[in-house]
Amino acid sequence: MSATAHQPTRTESQLHTEPDPLRPPPASAKALWRLRAYVRPHLTAMVLSLLAAGIAIGLSLSIPLVIRELIDGPIADGDRDGLWWLGALAIVLGVLEAAFIWFRRWVQSAAIFDIERSLRRDLYDRLQELPMAFHAKWQSGQLLSRVTTDLTAIRMFAGFGAIFLVVNILQLITVTILLLNMYWPLGLVVAASAVPIVWLSMRFEKAYTVVTRQVQDEQGDVATLVEEAAVGYRVIRSFGRASYAAEGFDRAAGKLYATSLEKVRISARFWSFLGVIPNLAVVVVLLLGARAVGEGEITYGTLVAFVTLMLSLVWPVTVLGVILAMAQEAMTASARVWEIFDTEPAIVGGEAEIADPRGHLRFEGVEFRFPDQSPEEPAILRGVDLDVAPGETVAVVGSTGSGKTALTALVPRLYDVTAGRITIDGVDVRELRLPHLRSLVATAFEEPVLFSMSARENLTLGRPDASEAEVLEAIEVAQAGFVHDLPFGLDTRIGEQGMSLSGGQRQRLALARAVVAKPRILVLDDTLSALDVHTEALVEEALRRVLADATGIVVAHRASTVLLADKVALLQEGRITHVGQHRELLAEVPAYRALLTSDDALAGAAR
Repeated sequence: MSATAHQPTRTESQLHTEPDPLRPPPASAKALWRLRAYVRPHLTAMVLSLLAAGIAIGLSLSIPLVIRELIDGPIADGDRDGLWWLGALAIVLGVLEAAFIWFRRWVQSAAIFDIERSLRRDLYDRLQELPMAFHAKWQSGQLLSRVTTDLTAIRMFAGFGAIFLVVNILQLITVTILLLNMYWPLGLVVAASAVPIVWLSMRFEKAYTVVTRQVQDEQGDVATLVEEAAVGYRVIRSFGRASYAAEGFDRAAGKLYATSLEKVRISARFWSFLGVIPNLAVVVVLLLGARAVGEGEITYGTLVAFVTLMLSLVWPVTVLGVILAMAQEAMTASARVWEIFDTEPAIVGGEAEIADPRGHLRFEGVEFRFPDQSPEEPAILRGVDLDVAPGETVAVVGSTGSGKTALTALVPRLYDVTAGRITIDGVDVRELRLPHLRSLVATAFEEPVLFSMSARENLTLGRPDASEAEVLEAIEVAQAGFVHDLPFGLDTRIGEQGMSLSGGQRQRLALARAVVAKPRILVLDDTLSALDVHTEALVEEALRRVLADATGIVVAHRASTVLLADKVALLQEGRITHVGQHRELLAEVPAYRALLTSDDALAGAAR
């Protein structure tokens, strides 16, 4: 997920506008239906839950029928024996109903939580498969809300709403049939009350779909702002822009608040009407039923049973609003989740592996454009040719914006070339399995990323099976011995983004992580920029030993870093214009000399 620590906050106009896929077609049941593959392994449990819920409802509906027999029989006839038997039967039916409700929840819970876990795992895996171009466009908060809030909405509907939507519909139909059989005039009153309920439900569904999607998107916007403020708090404070960031957050939170209130208003109006209609129907039934009893058309027991059964419909009708709301939220959430699943990874690995890799790296006519780059704009890299022999180190030197970072990102296929090819030992990197390729190539970036885990776990991220000796050796190479002084040494948990460490400490840990991986190709993207001169000298001395056993690509801005390399490639406006020894280029290429002599320290080192 992307994190933009260098920007204090996004303006309101940026929210909801990047990327365009955040505005898909409205949610539909089709999106929810596509999740059936996750339900299928738990189909037996779901069916058992549905049967248990249905049996529990059936038992609850049997109790009013027993009460009718109790009133019209033993109570009317003064039969005490019959009273005890029928009373005991009603109690047994109530106990059995409670038992089936417990069974339904027990069977259902494990299945539903496993569905959510599987969805979250696959969604996370898909996010890891998607290329840098995808994460550069999507707000991190929008992705986070899909992995958390949206999956919770799906679980809530699958665990409660879906089952009771089916059960409540069956209960409504069953009770209506029973009521019509008991006394059809009153049964027609109950059936007629369903007409306004259906009409209101259809109107509610249309309005609630729109506002639900809006709330879920705005929750993602708020999450993005919180994440950016947390990661970039030092930038915000250093520029004294805390109030500006707070105002941006207040606007987004206020917008979410207003939309959420509108969502509540729609729900409240719908549920209020759902509550009024059954109550009006009960009043009408009581009036007409009393008249029917007075004229001898029905018995007292039948009227009590009728009213009891009718009251049993109040909860299913009232909760219908909750279920429909949950269904809309789940459908919207499913549509948002499938936006991620439907995004096909632009970078897909091949099937090849290099049996005995030597690390011979070649760029052959490489061209690169960013995915969203206009065709009218010049390519970032154009016709790049470069040959790096096994064990050789090349320093890539160029002005800002010349394409150095893009060049290094192409080697592990963080991006793909748009023309030409890159080979390792003669094999196109696009033909290699991605895990294999990235085990051959390790990269240390200029802006190091550390994770909220222990220092040891950060160091062994690329090679979990690294021995203690190899970890300590990498720490020595990167001059990262400060980790031993942390409260729990290597087992000290590093804060999120490593913000508890200085910039130089983060760079040294990231460099040590790349060294631990023992790659055949080591890419250093200006990795020493945050180090002081003394530490840099120590790191460079140790790096010479590491680079002697690996092919190296070093993005350099200092002469001391350039001197690590066997040869230098000068990158100008997306092209490699010169390749040669440092002293040769310094003497013969004015553009190279201008880059280095722009820094007095570089010029001194060159002499």
